[in-house]
Amino acid sequence: MKSLDEYRGIVSDKVLAEIYAKATKLNKKHIVNISSTYQGGGVAEILHNLVILMNDVGVNTGWRILPGTQGFFTTTKRMHNALQGEAIDPELIHKDYYLESNEKFSVFTHIHHDCVIIHDPQPLPLIKYCDKKQPWIWRCHIDFSNPNPTIWEYIKTFILRYDIVIVSDQQYKHKDLPVEQRIIMPSIDPLSTKNIDIDDSTINYYLDLYKIPVDKPIILQISRFDKWKDPEGVIQVFRSVKKDIDCRLILCGNAATDDPEGVEIYQSVVSNNQDLLDEGSLLLITAEDNLMVNALQRTAAVVVQKSTREGFGLTVTEALWKGRPVVASNIGGIPNQITNNRNGLLVDPHNFSECAEAIIRILRDEKFAEKIGTAARESVQERFLITRHLLDYLNLFLEIM
Repeated sequence: MKSLDEYRGIVSDKVLAEIYAKATKLNKKHIVNISSTYQGGGVAEILHNLVILMNDVGVNTGWRILPGTQGFFTTTKRMHNALQGEAIDPELIHKDYYLESNEKFSVFTHIHHDCVIIHDPQPLPLIKYCDKKQPWIWRCHIDFSNPNPTIWEYIKTFILRYDIVIVSDQQYKHKDLPVEQRIIMPSIDPLSTKNIDIDDSTINYYLDLYKIPVDKPIILQISRFDKWKDPEGVIQVFRSVKKDIDCRLILCGNAATDDPEGVEIYQSVVSNNQDLLDEGSLLLITAEDNLMVNALQRTAAVVVQKSTREGFGLTVTEALWKGRPVVASNIGGIPNQITNNRNGLLVDPHNFSECAEAIIRILRDEKFAEKIGTAARESVQERFLITRHLLDYLNLFLEIM
């Protein structure tokens, strides 16, 4: 497994020494993370890396997965959408499913740790069913800057029991929430198979393996098939770009186990865009293969992230780390990563003409594309790497335990 030693040369020795020094003070502590899915989405990716590194530096850290029925995940997906601002009939939020799954999990998983970190809304009510003797942290990864008021008031019932709420951006803090709120930005692991440097022969192998043609410029969006990632909107933008420049769009994504809408959205994309699929201008890839994603991101002429809501946008971070020109929505946590015209282009995701013009600009202007690509990797450096994330958590644990 991975060791912190492997990050020498990627981050400074000063950062590594600071991590070791702080971890030593926590070597008798035991921390547990609880989320609702082991794979699919940024939360799972972060925890795969963070938990391993925490243990490597001597902090006993576990990770538990909250199981749920189809009814539970349908309800929590609706809740997720409502927290991101969607108008929804509160009657569609089946609270019985929500509470029963968490209560049952409290019986299956006994919590005797020194600190508990709950990720996102799905396991949020677990605190209600446990004998709380330690700090509990709720880590919300989504954009809930303008939540549905009814659903917000409901989940506050549980949030009020927590000691600290962690969000990804200042705009996600709520003045009406009398619980301490902190900011910890998400991160990528530069040594994961998705982000590690790979040579041209490896890139070509994976492009050949998945039959991805490179006869024309590739526009790429890596995202779950989720309404907030706006795959249909990306395709409409592509149709405009294609009128000026012969290019290909690839949508690469999956459906997380806690997201029952993913299959439905994928099927809708297929049925609404059969003409592009038939002519090979649009490729849809759902395979779970991080090296393939790595190869795609390094091959793309433009990486797009046209989300209409985005807690942070780790796919943006990944593309920047690889030095790719990025066109992304000026929403959520994305502006924390991109300075417009310096290391990427920010656009209004609802302005399809603006999105198309930004993509065309990069495709037509090689010098500009090279300039922002060079600035992209530099902008990620120690700021959005897993070592920064690890240090942020160690600082928090030292303060509260």
